[in-house]
Amino acid sequence: MTTPAIRLTGLTKSFGPVTAVDAVDLEIADGEFFSMLGPSGSGKTTVLRLIAGFETPTAGWVELGGVDVTRKAPFDRDVNTVFQDYALFPHMNVLENVSYGLKVRRVPKAQARARAIEALDVVRLADLGSRRPAQLSGGQRQRVALARALVNRPKVLLLDEPLGALDLKLREEMQVELKAIQRQVGITFVFVTHDQEEALTMSDRVAVFNGGRIAQMGTPEEVYERPASPFVAGFVGTSNLLTGATAEALLGTGGTFSVRPEKITVTAKADATAPADGEVAAAGRVVEVIYAGPATRFVVDLDAGARLVAVAQNLQTTSSDVQRMRDTEVVLRWQRAHVVAVPTA
Repeated sequence: MTTPAIRLTGLTKSFGPVTAVDAVDLEIADGEFFSMLGPSGSGKTTVLRLIAGFETPTAGWVELGGVDVTRKAPFDRDVNTVFQDYALFPHMNVLENVSYGLKVRRVPKAQARARAIEALDVVRLADLGSRRPAQLSGGQRQRVALARALVNRPKVLLLDEPLGALDLKLREEMQVELKAIQRQVGITFVFVTHDQEEALTMSDRVAVFNGGRIAQMGTPEEVYERPASPFVAGFVGTSNLLTGATAEALLGTGGTFSVRPEKITVTAKADATAPADGEVAAAGRVVEVIYAGPATRFVVDLDAGARLVAVAQNLQTTSSDVQRMRDTEVVLRWQRAHVVAVPTA
């Protein structure tokens, strides 16, 4: 059996009366891109700090490569951390920033320079070694921070919301870059984020945190398509929950069920036909239309008593076309196969 890169057992961290991390058990495989996703205060960043050694657990332990490092200092752990603010030295140029950790470790100067250039090449900044951080864009500074972390060749790289300071377009570009770099270097990446799209885009597996515990862990597809609780269904993307009398009326059974907005089609009531086998149809009124360029979100109050969101691609429509649907009667349709029962206990 392969030894995991990281194993957390009963990991707990309390700050006075507040339990930030509550008995977390977790294994992360060697070479995996693993994301910890959750809202502010859910415990994900504290778990990262416990792995790095910046915090000491109240209970439980941390293993790296099968070795108990719970009481070891950060510099005695084979991990490096990339923070949101990058923490670059403004008085040093890019090459000096990247090679600084090697200098501290007394790596010979020529070897340190060669490894720093190699790390900058990995992040595609080999030609900017002489620049100062102030002369770089936000995305370039983020790459320098990444190169500085990679140059020490750690077994595990911890990333604490490293894309949070970037604008949307650059953040999306860096999501692709980070995944490509991780595949190239083969290092275990542990990525903390509150952004669902980041976690789904880059990860091999995702742990969704809530209240200091892991609410669900699995592949992006598993977490998105088969949420294990109403919290996960609502936090990971937009989800429509059908419960109580609404579920009885539309699905013929009680319980809590989820259907994602992109699975639902919207048809004007006047144009609606009888549902096909395996389809669910629900009449309602459009109360809001949100045009977002490539797609439109329709917020619909159902006659059966719930409010659902449907998303449609704008294949042949314009903003004026969809805005005219506000306050109109419509029929929503989705496949029964796309309805997921959500555990509530």
